[in-house]
Amino acid sequence: MAMETGNSGHLIRSEVWSSQLKEVLEDELQATTYVNWMSEFPDGDTFTIPSIGQAVTDNYSENSAVKYRALDTGEFQFSIDQYKSSGHYITNKAKQDGFYMNQLISSFVPKQARAILEAVEVKIMGLESEQTSGDLNNINGAPHRFVASGTNEVFAIADFAKARYSLKKANVPDTNLIAIVDPSVEYTLNTLSNLVNVSNNPRWEGIVSDGIATGMKFVKNVYGFDVYTSNYLADANETVDSVTTAAGKANMFFSAASDILPFVGAWRQMPQVDSEYNKDFQREEYVTTARYGVKLYRPENLVCVLSDTDQV
Repeated sequence: MAMETGNSGHLIRSEVWSSQLKEVLEDELQATTYVNWMSEFPDGDTFTIPSIGQAVTDNYSENSAVKYRALDTGEFQFSIDQYKSSGHYITNKAKQDGFYMNQLISSFVPKQARAILEAVEVKIMGLESEQTSGDLNNINGAPHRFVASGTNEVFAIADFAKARYSLKKANVPDTNLIAIVDPSVEYTLNTLSNLVNVSNNPRWEGIVSDGIATGMKFVKNVYGFDVYTSNYLADANETVDSVTTAAGKANMFFSAASDILPFVGAWRQMPQVDSEYNKDFQREEYVTTARYGVKLYRPENLVCVLSDTDQV
């Protein structure tokens, strides 16, 4: 008897399932690289760093008294104010009946750790909010928060020059200059004509190997800034100096020199995994928790350029 598809339908699987699970693509994380993580914070939840100002000079006349002046003093505080958790469980029945259960269970811990690290990334990128919204945030007469000057509030090359000028006026050294921009800014840079003073090779080679994740996306070097992209920049819809963003992102510019990093932070508890069997619910439970705090430490070393993302 000849066998054909017409009379062998019961022997053909109408749907074939893979032995693999498809996972969601994940982008690179990088923000923790730009935080000065404090190790001398062993207990408590608030850390205080004292500060002193600069010395000043006075005009002096022969045989007259010298003026003795005190240095300005102050203090900086940040707190362990973030307590994050990510948990999953799987019942005995699901484990017994599910074909993909081993793959699913093995993904719990790395996905929970990733979720917490993403929360840390969002928190650090959101520290731009510690600038005054809707204000130029001038330091030494130069703005540290302004809207991109291109048509429809997209980036122009002049904005890189202005960001560098603002950092220089704030006495920030022009070493290891970093720009973290939204992918829409990368698109604008890639489509600009007559783009000059641009290199496709990063000057600060260490950032790729030293970051929390490898392969961070380098775009270009513009006016000394190594430009990287991120999907985690904070939204910034506001009016600054009579210019308004409607679909804005706060692109960050700063020096990543190790001794003047713009952000400070501390881990009270790095991501820690706990698991147990719950006999009452007949299930395995997995949870990852972490405690930490981050804050803008050097406002003079952060320039935010707000740009619209809806022109791509």
